Amino acid sequence: MGFKCGIIGLPNVGKSTLFNALTESNKAEAANYPFATIEPNVGRVAVPDQRLEILGKMGKSEKIIPSYMDFVDIAGLVKGASKGEGLGNKFLGHIREVDAIAHVVRCFKDDNVTHVSNNINPLSDIETINTELQLSDIETLEIKKNALEKKSKQGDKVIKNQISIIEKLLTNLSNLNFLQSNEYSEDDNQFINSLNLITIKPMLYICNVDEKSVQNGNELSKKVDAYAVKYNHNSVIISASIESQIAELENKEEKLEMIKEMGLNDTTLTKVIKSGYNLLDLINYFTCGPKETRSWTINKNTLAPQAAGKIHTDFEKGFIRAETISYEDFLKYNGEAGSRDAGKLRQEGKDYTVQDGDVMHFLFNV
Repeated sequence: MGFKCGIIGLPNVGKSTLFNALTESNKAEAANYPFATIEPNVGRVAVPDQRLEILGKMGKSEKIIPSYMDFVDIAGLVKGASKGEGLGNKFLGHIREVDAIAHVVRCFKDDNVTHVSNNINPLSDIETINTELQLSDIETLEIKKNALEKKSKQGDKVIKNQISIIEKLLTNLSNLNFLQSNEYSEDDNQFINSLNLITIKPMLYICNVDEKSVQNGNELSKKVDAYAVKYNHNSVIISASIESQIAELENKEEKLEMIKEMGLNDTTLTKVIKSGYNLLDLINYFTCGPKETRSWTINKNTLAPQAAGKIHTDFEKGFIRAETISYEDFLKYNGEAGSRDAGKLRQEGKDYTVQDGDVMHFLFNV
């Protein structure tokens, strides 16, 4: 199941450095000039989850298979991108293909790293990018509206409703607001999702700070945090420079030692990965056995048959029931047998909403 989080931002804010650290690769050319990333780089990252390792040991599994998220490094946007400035139109198209947006914002001062406007102002940088995203969506909606208006002469109520939705979206965007899916009905959102708009995608602001500010942030990052809260977005603090140094270390012990020296409990990249996961309203359930323990990614509020379908379509088609143990009970009663003896193994049917951390075994008949 592919979930993509696009990494965007102005040139030279640390996008490619962050991407390299996330994927522990050098696929993105972290260069000190605009448009170092021309085509989007895609890296698949394992989602950190301590529960998976614990379950694998308890199940004495031969293999442990985590969930993954794809991060896409999208080249730096500039003012005027929606009108084709820089390589704007191409990159805006790449952003439309992702499920969520991670906006890297420069919150550090360094005379050796150029800034496109020669002024370190994270809120101004955010407004520059957001304006381009909004203008791009306005253009998309106006084109769609014109096409629908040509059809609406036939008196189709569905088309007239769609035009009404677009007009509401245009009003919001004209006021330089980001779109919120919770402002619309489920039926309306189905149509809105088909438009593939950028500004309705979940947004995470990544404050890229200097090394000394990585624990508590700084004045610049605090401004971004306040902005994110105001507009119902999320934010996280990282130091791409530190993370790239950690990623270059060869063994786990060296990495843990450097993390400890920096006064951190874990890499801040773990926060980025988990934040991206939470941004998309994703959860994990687990299957556990001697051959493998595996994490399966689903959306919140997924019913048991659809969760089973992530393993194989036959599981969903022939779903009978799901033997289910919560992660906490699985640990407390030392696995499946102990949970069964304690009466904690539940038989869940088609209407069961899978919970994060459920350990499941599906029964099906095809």
